[in-house]
Amino acid sequence: MKRKLILYIACSLDGFISEPNDKLDFLSMVEQEGEDYGYVDFVKSVDAVIMGRKTYDIVMAMGIGFPHADKETYIITRTEKPSEGSVNFYTGNLSELIQELKSKEGKSIYCDGGGEIVNEFLKLTAFDELIISIIPVLLGSGTKLFQEGIPRENLKLISSKSFEKGLVQLRYACLK
Repeated sequence: MKRKLILYIACSLDGFISEPNDKLDFLSMVEQEGEDYGYVDFVKSVDAVIMGRKTYDIVMAMGIGFPHADKETYIITRTEKPSEGSVNFYTGNLSELIQELKSKEGKSIYCDGGGEIVNEFLKLTAFDELIISIIPVLLGSGTKLFQEGIPRENLKLISSKSFEKGLVQLRYACLK
């Protein structure tokens, strides 16, 4: 079975993945005891993670350690830096990285953001699936999930699910 590149991300109803200054406070409004919105099961289905350096820095600043340390991880950056365990700092060509990862045996590949990386992969039509959790809030500004300049990509709805706190999760297949 061919490995898939899957985006799993949350955004506001108006399409922002963070507030100005990279604030993520709005995500906490849907926190609920015992509800992970399918995240734990999703993470079990992947063995590689790709994220941008800014997203990585935000995660590391939370002081909880790196949550994907058990997976082959690629932090997309413009600055050369040596690997740290399973975390690789990647400065190369994104298209080549995806081709290489998809050609290997393994589970799916998780794109964990941020906005710049998501939009670069959209420009490459590299995603196989998009899992987008819509948070019931209008932010008005911040970092947009989908930026101008991405090509048209037709999608097929695989599933949709609504939750008690108002979050709606949409899962799409990217039609090639």
